[in-house]
Amino acid sequence: MAVGFPAHDRLLLSFHSSFPVLNAFYSDHFVLPLPTGHRFPMQKYRLIREGAQKAIPDLELCEAPAATDGMLALAHHPDYIRRVSTGALSAAEQKAIGFPWTQQMVERSRRSVGATIAACRAAMDQGAAVNLAGGTHHAFADHGEGFCVFNDVAAAARLMQAERRAARVAIVDLDVHQGNGTASILACDDSVFTLSLHGEHNYPFAKEPGDLDVALPDGIGDNDYIAALERALADLFSRFAPQLIIYLAGADPHEGDRLGRMKLTLGGLAMRDRLVMEQAYQRKIPVAVTMAGGYGRNIQDTVAVHVQTIAIAARISRQRNPERRCGMNSVGPK
Repeated sequence: MAVGFPAHDRLLLSFHSSFPVLNAFYSDHFVLPLPTGHRFPMQKYRLIREGAQKAIPDLELCEAPAATDGMLALAHHPDYIRRVSTGALSAAEQKAIGFPWTQQMVERSRRSVGATIAACRAAMDQGAAVNLAGGTHHAFADHGEGFCVFNDVAAAARLMQAERRAARVAIVDLDVHQGNGTASILACDDSVFTLSLHGEHNYPFAKEPGDLDVALPDGIGDNDYIAALERALADLFSRFAPQLIIYLAGADPHEGDRLGRMKLTLGGLAMRDRLVMEQAYQRKIPVAVTMAGGYGRNIQDTVAVHVQTIAIAARISRQRNPERRCGMNSVGPK
């Protein structure tokens, strides 16, 4: 049993032997060499994988594949892909991204996109799957921002369409920061619906219009947030019939987040995740989940939110595939 979860969440995470196969794609062993004191919580991805393994022993862990140039070109200009890959980004471009250029940055960014693509493919087969990173929604077609190099959700949505797995894709972005890059890349694409609930006064301060943007005030709590989400999902499903949902389950609306400015509790975030995934389950829509942002003052709070999301995805997967079992053959980096 996971340590450090409140009682109601320990109950959620306690069905070890009854969880089905849920594919979870990891890339945390591709580490960016960041300077001391850098505010990006690189270690959270290893902690998420380790926490999920403990909480869900029959989670099926798979190393994330690297996205190819062709996959990235579904969302990005070829010249931008080339400049990222060869280290030709300017100092200003690197500053906007928030990472110094290294070959490790390129590899991890490709793996993060590849993990969301793999999660989408697995979700189409199994009903749900998870990228243990991803949600890099501030990356535009021709530049990166806000710790985002390549836009995994835009590339994955378009690849699922190109592979004829899903003609209509909905991106449900519940990171506290608006997915400006995603909205920009998909602005003229009626086959992908972008829904975002985000902080009205939070980064990015210049928002890009998506299909449905819900700007929320600082300090919003569980009840008001869930009510807003219920209305937004009802609006989404009244206007659009997705065949796949890519869900950005950011941990940054949590009350302990340094950058979030919202006041959702761990229990409120569980209600959020269940609402999205159960609505998808009721409509028989596969869901691929990405972790997106999370910058807790206590990193264990952020990890707890993410692991809870993965546990809820596993339970929804079991409802969809009650006969599936993993066989306890999970693997991970040595």
